[in-house]
Amino acid sequence: MGAYILRRLLLVIPTLIGVMIINFTLVQFVPGGPIEQVIANMQGQGDVTRGFTGAGDDASRGGGGGEERYIGARGLPPAFIEQLEREFGFDKPPLQRFLDMMWNYFRFDFGTSYFTSKTVIQLIIERMPVSISLGLWSTLIAYMVSIPLGIRKAVKDGTPFDTWTSGAIIVGYAIPGFLFAILLLVLFAGGSYFQWFPLRGLHSEAEVVAQMSWPEYILDYAHHMVLPTIALTISSFATLTLLTKNSFLDELRKQYVVTARAKGLVERKVLYGHVFRNAMLIVIAGFPAVFIGAFFGGSLIIEAVFSLDGLGKLFYEAALARDYPVIFGTLFIFTLLGLIVGIISDLMYVWIDPRIDFETRES
Repeated sequence: MGAYILRRLLLVIPTLIGVMIINFTLVQFVPGGPIEQVIANMQGQGDVTRGFTGAGDDASRGGGGGEERYIGARGLPPAFIEQLEREFGFDKPPLQRFLDMMWNYFRFDFGTSYFTSKTVIQLIIERMPVSISLGLWSTLIAYMVSIPLGIRKAVKDGTPFDTWTSGAIIVGYAIPGFLFAILLLVLFAGGSYFQWFPLRGLHSEAEVVAQMSWPEYILDYAHHMVLPTIALTISSFATLTLLTKNSFLDELRKQYVVTARAKGLVERKVLYGHVFRNAMLIVIAGFPAVFIGAFFGGSLIIEAVFSLDGLGKLFYEAALARDYPVIFGTLFIFTLLGLIVGIISDLMYVWIDPRIDFETRES
């Protein structure tokens, strides 16, 4: 197992470099750039692409200065444009900028945002509480509901209970997340019906929070998290429930289950003493990957609807503003975490079922 883990760890570096090369190359062909953003803001345009000529003028390509490359820069002195390029590092060739960027990233120096004067790490830490809250609670609730429901559906396979629960979770899966979030706001957050939950934010106003005791603070936090957590979780029930059901059905048809029942074991002992461990292998071992997926990728729309400042919204805003240090810094961090989580998932497989040997399978 040690040799397998070492090989996986050694693959992390080339995988990271490959992902960064692809994304860095693609960015070179995207219209607009940080300099165009600055020029547009100075002239009140507010559009990063208005200053783009469409003829290879993106500052991120590392070309030299010169206002002829920026339509929006007319009237601005060329020295000012050259100064912007030096500050953003666009006076260097793309290859040199990429190598410098990767050298800094491998030393965990992710740079500073072009527009907020905060480091990428600071921005991530500021947005982390929202994303952790959404990812953690939605994942835990999904597992707490889907695993018992999936087991019950496997035991009651083909019965009316199995049929109507399948219909319900598939309908929940089919409803777009943003539409369900808006529906929750209309029904329960002061829309046309009830005002049971807050409309936005992770906590109440700062002056109110300052006067709360810690139990009141926890209740206030939970009160704010109810609607966004439900909106983010509803679509994950179907996949996890059906995966649990199918895993249990496969195990229930195996010979050792027939033997256990023939020995006179009660059904509960058969299910949770023998079947559960084998059936839950793929479900439980996949928990880290599911959590990371909800943590980083599944909350952008929910964050927008409920006015929450999380990592999804941070990446989206950075992409709109062409804030390259934030874009590439978060991409590097998320990719690295995803690769590490993949290794952790494999270790969980072995921990749950020691019979699994990845080294033997590879050979």
